[in-house]
Amino acid sequence: MNDHLRIIEVIKPLMLASSNIAMKHYRNLSNVQYKSDNSPLTDADLEIDHLIYERLSHEFPDIALITEEKSESHKVLPKEAAFFLVDPIDGTKEFINQRDEFTINIGLIENGEPVLGAVCVPAKQQLYIGSRDNGAFVFQYDMANDRIGAAIKLNPATPDNKALKIVASRSHLCKNTQEFIEVNEVGTLVNAGSSLKFCLLANGAADLYPRYGPTMEWDTAAGHAVLMAAGGRVDDLTGTPLKYGKKGLLNGIFIAHNPGVKFKIP
Repeated sequence: MNDHLRIIEVIKPLMLASSNIAMKHYRNLSNVQYKSDNSPLTDADLEIDHLIYERLSHEFPDIALITEEKSESHKVLPKEAAFFLVDPIDGTKEFINQRDEFTINIGLIENGEPVLGAVCVPAKQQLYIGSRDNGAFVFQYDMANDRIGAAIKLNPATPDNKALKIVASRSHLCKNTQEFIEVNEVGTLVNAGSSLKFCLLANGAADLYPRYGPTMEWDTAAGHAVLMAAGGRVDDLTGTPLKYGKKGLLNGIFIAHNPGVKFKIP
């Protein structure tokens, strides 16, 4: 298996280049298509997908690669397989509506577990990276000068279980999520889009992220890896860790949470 540090060193400039593509199109969208499931697709999605696919395939030919925008890559892999999961833009609706929460995501899966992840937030010039072997960090970067700043270690906050900070999806706040919020002791509710929600837990800005709506594995792998590297968890309603390489690459209900968080399931 390739060394995680080498993968990170390849991913960092790749994310910077992908950010430049995203911001080239941001506030300048001329072509929005819609896929068969009615989800939007932009030229930025396709350009970033092509760049990441080509670079990772070249650098790590022994690691399988699944990206959202290449349906031919969506085959289910053996449980023991190592593979990348790529979402070129998560939060395309946020991207189209000129909200700064969209992300670029690369996750590495080994034996069904997300062991390395990178979540880039181009409009904020932030890059979150976490790995099982090296911990979780955030980098501020400067696209204009093609420079990435020093690593800042991510530390989840100690929760106040009488006033939990919950982050929920901006675009997918369903009835079940609202019921979850109602039965728990919530002090702050933050709405955010994309995989940035996992990073808000990892950096101490939130304690808990319940997700009842459907997601695909490429939506969650990178953020999940960052949160795990910071000490958090992503479990189903039985407390079983969320796994990858599932049939159809479809996730069920999950609860992402930091250490020490106590919550009720409605």
